[in-house]
Amino acid sequence: MQDTRTVEYRIDEHQAQVLASIDGKEFALPALWLRERCQDAESLDPVTRQRFFDPHQLDEDVALVRVEKKKENLAHLSFSDGYSGDYKLSEFDGDFDLLDGDPADVPWKSDIDKSLFHVDLASLQTDEGVIKAIETFLTYGVLIINNVPQERDAIMDVAEIFGHLRETNFGKYFEVFSRPKSNDLAYRSVPLGPHTDNPYRDPMPGIQLLHCLENQTTQGLSTLVDSLSVLRQLKQEQPEGYQLLSEVPVRFRHFDTDVDLIERRTIIESDANGRVTGIAYSPRLDSLPLLSPDDLVTFHRARQRLGQLLCSPEYQWRFRLEPGQLQMFHNTRVLHGRTGFDPNEGLRHLQGAYIDVDSPRGRYKALKRKLNSQQ
Repeated sequence: MQDTRTVEYRIDEHQAQVLASIDGKEFALPALWLRERCQDAESLDPVTRQRFFDPHQLDEDVALVRVEKKKENLAHLSFSDGYSGDYKLSEFDGDFDLLDGDPADVPWKSDIDKSLFHVDLASLQTDEGVIKAIETFLTYGVLIINNVPQERDAIMDVAEIFGHLRETNFGKYFEVFSRPKSNDLAYRSVPLGPHTDNPYRDPMPGIQLLHCLENQTTQGLSTLVDSLSVLRQLKQEQPEGYQLLSEVPVRFRHFDTDVDLIERRTIIESDANGRVTGIAYSPRLDSLPLLSPDDLVTFHRARQRLGQLLCSPEYQWRFRLEPGQLQMFHNTRVLHGRTGFDPNEGLRHLQGAYIDVDSPRGRYKALKRKLNSQQ
């Protein structure tokens, strides 16, 4: 299915039909579908756009008995159950927008112009600046915010610009620096390959923020890689393995003294429309599923190749996150990691936090609607 489609409507009074044409293919909109979408103030609250009636109780055999064209894209429809009302046909556009108003994602490799990802914190003080930043994030899955104060808790102020903090057993935010015997390898100085955070949760955190407070080490480079770009290559090379990674769930686990979290999910993740959105990937936390010997080898080879591609210089971007910079990335689309470092060189201190992905998406559409109404 395509993400963006051109929709046109035609009103046929003689046949009592409303027709939609999508990318050149025309079809009649069903009467029951239209009846549910009535738009008058007696049926639909004008403020909340919530219904005053229960459409689940409509007669399944309801029919259109009359269609009157009032003007372009405006029709008066009469139904066999006695209801009639005006319909603004452009109100249906959202039903055919598989992105639901979001910008289309653009997969990227390591040679992309990184200036596309950068914004300054000061630009986020206006609605226009926030819209542009969220659009960048939804397009590329990553945003680098510069000139964030090197202060504890500053990450929470930035998070609130885009959404609401997602508290976990790690707290409202968490400290990332080297400490022995920590409850996660992220809090050691060892290298971390590309991974998805918290695949053992339901739901997984949608977005992670990492704010650099101090970085006195020569190593400890941050890494980001766009899984959408990697998955295109994997599907081309190993279609059968790709299919298994899309269909067979694996078991992820994290445990501590206070919690034992287990979740089963597929490595390749898709939305309700079947559009691939990212991956749940963490070699530190997953377990091979039990499959037939042949399928197990096919699954393992695909998983192995996926890991190789995620670490390939062609796809993986390595960079030094400087003090005062904050990286914000889509947790399942853009995988993150870190090269190892020597803690004896000095302090490398980041703060991390999570928000859910629906928050910036919702704010993006609401702010655009607000600006459009003002104009």
